[in-house]
Amino acid sequence: MGKWFGTDGVRGVANRELTPELVFQLGRAAAYTLTSRRPGSRFVVGKDTRISGDMLEAALISGILSMGVDVLRLGVIPTPGVAYLTRHLRADAGVMISASHNPVEDNGIKFFGGDGFKLLDHIELEIERLMEQGQDDLPRPVGAQVGRLYDEPATGRYLDFLSETVRHRFKGLHIVMDCANGAASFLAPALFERLGARLTVIHSQPDGVNINVGCGSTHPHVVQRMVLQERADLGLTFDGDADRLIAVDHTGQLVDGDYILAICGLAMKKRGELRDDTIVATVMSNLGFLKAMKESGIHVERTAVGDRYVMERMRECQAVLGGEQSGHIIFLNHTTTGDGMLTALQLVDVMVESGQTLAELRKVMQRYPQLLENIRVTDKTAWRTNAAIQQVMKVEEERLGEDGRLLVRESGTEPIVRVMAEGPDERELENCVQRIAGVIRSEIGL
Repeated sequence: MGKWFGTDGVRGVANRELTPELVFQLGRAAAYTLTSRRPGSRFVVGKDTRISGDMLEAALISGILSMGVDVLRLGVIPTPGVAYLTRHLRADAGVMISASHNPVEDNGIKFFGGDGFKLLDHIELEIERLMEQGQDDLPRPVGAQVGRLYDEPATGRYLDFLSETVRHRFKGLHIVMDCANGAASFLAPALFERLGARLTVIHSQPDGVNINVGCGSTHPHVVQRMVLQERADLGLTFDGDADRLIAVDHTGQLVDGDYILAICGLAMKKRGELRDDTIVATVMSNLGFLKAMKESGIHVERTAVGDRYVMERMRECQAVLGGEQSGHIIFLNHTTTGDGMLTALQLVDVMVESGQTLAELRKVMQRYPQLLENIRVTDKTAWRTNAAIQQVMKVEEERLGEDGRLLVRESGTEPIVRVMAEGPDERELENCVQRIAGVIRSEIGL
């Protein structure tokens, strides 16, 4: 990670840390780095529904145009829609303005290369280098050489692509859908209605400030309750930029990313589509998932937490399926990044293909109890060298033994240390997590 780029682009509180001035400079540096700046060079730009999106979009586009690079403005669209349309429209690069599942005051800038993949570290560092050295030496085209702005009504092409990835129609299925008042609000209902599903749609009326507020994939209890109330077949809940999905079966049980990977992975293996019978997952993946995949003859490659690390490993080992427990799933045989709507389609398609309910499909694995606590700290990396924290971690790891697991890590985007414990005894896990969290709070907590 660099000065501005974190694990998922450039993020901060909009208009305080992520200012229009910074975003303008970011647009100029990115346009210089990612394009030839010849006639026809162009970026595509999308955003989620945050109120600050308009302000940052204007600054970003101005910076790009000032470099003589055209911009195709997509408007409100999911992050994976930007990745897909960057390739489909043969743009030099794509940019999404979003802070995903974060609160409304946050925002972020994510870049995609012309191939639809997120930028490699060395490219992000080059953009940062240009920003740090000042931009007086960068070109200042004038007259007819200044970039042009075009509004690009291409979301229909994105929906066409998504609908063509499934084998079946969804007629007869009643689905509760929570759009998080975010980027999926207008597209996801249209997509599933096109395929014949009957929908009960909630949180699909964004007003600029209600994105992720008490809804979406970070608040799945809302859909759990609604599925039972409506006696629906399943529930689907997205986050603010719709790059992840959490599902709910008809009994109200959660189907997180581990379950989705297991269900879709086994279906792909059966069809002969799971290359080398390999799935890429993270260190947060549940022990129950790992055991179920081993018993099914599927090899699991594990990475650090973060979709960029999952993607890097997928490309290294040529895997076509990977993802995170949080519901960020990558179907690399279809697209270049995690896509919540694509994941929802693939999951429901397996239901229809198998003739089974989601409750029946989720029996493919038995989830071990897993407890996670987030602790706000003054320095999110200090736990690594703090003697007291390291000592309590050692003691608790020994206490959990071979049937349990402890994972401590810092957040990639917030001043938070996460403590996760996993094993068969939930009470023991709770005590373990609280003991470690208590020491972290006393040593480096806010």
